Amino acid sequence: PARPWWTMAVEAALRRNIEAQLERLLCQLEDIESLKTEMSAVEFERERNDTLQQLSEFEDSLQKTLSGNLTMQSELEVTKLAIRAAISKAFKTPQVIRLFAQKQPAALRERLAQIDRDVKLGKADHDAVAEQAAEILTALKKLGEPL
Repeated sequence: PARPWWTMAVEAALRRNIEAQLERLLCQLEDIESLKTEMSAVEFERERNDTLQQLSEFEDSLQKTLSGNLTMQSELEVTKLAIRAAISKAFKTPQVIRLFAQKQPAALRERLAQIDRDVKLGKADHDAVAEQAAEILTALKKLGEPL
């Protein structure tokens, strides 16, 4: 049976709100990371842990909201994976988490190419960017992209 138009409209609005909330939390995490040198270690950990707690609560809320709605569950599976990755610290780079959540494999590949160029040109130390390159490869794999 066809779904009523209003159901699809509500789901579209819900999806936009979910994506906006995730983007806000990822921006917050990125801001905290970028200000790390300006904060004390205690303050940095507190702010980072608070944001990770907010992500965890967001994931719980998302799970409750989506229970029973298989269409929305499948459409937002990558969003849920991104939240889990951020919480579990599988990805430590907020930019990688954002590109993963937004399903942007081309942007992830571009970032990987940029890292490669920077290392070859001596602009970045291999050891300093190896972890981010590994995160990008992991994100591409989780998105089902060929490596």
